[in-house]
Amino acid sequence: MPAKDQFHDIVKNALIKDGWTITDDPLRLQLGEIDMYADFGAEKILGAEKNGKKIAVEVKSFMQASRTSEFHTALGQFLNYRLALQGTVRELYLAVDEEIYNTFFTLLLPQTAIQQYQLKLIIYELEKEEIVEWKN
Repeated sequence: MPAKDQFHDIVKNALIKDGWTITDDPLRLQLGEIDMYADFGAEKILGAEKNGKKIAVEVKSFMQASRTSEFHTALGQFLNYRLALQGTVRELYLAVDEEIYNTFFTLLLPQTAIQQYQLKLIIYELEKEEIVEWKN
């Protein structure tokens, strides 16, 4: 099993506060013979819908010296996890701290990648352990 991200529990708490039920911690993904692990699987019942919305979440802290290098890794993971989730009902999200989003994810490279690869983001507030915004 992979090591948990530094902000793993913070995002988990934020999702729970937002009404999500954590179903998998971590969420095992498989593509052929290769196992991968996203940080969470979660679901939320929406109104009278029996089978609510289901998501997979990968948390990244961007605490390394090179945010660009960490972004390369996060993007690669995201794309591979999305391949493994094809044909399932789960939507994949990358969770990033609000400060990282406002300072790094607003730059041209991340913005272009978000648009090109249709990345879905969860932006969370570190101290309050709350979700600030969902970006689809």
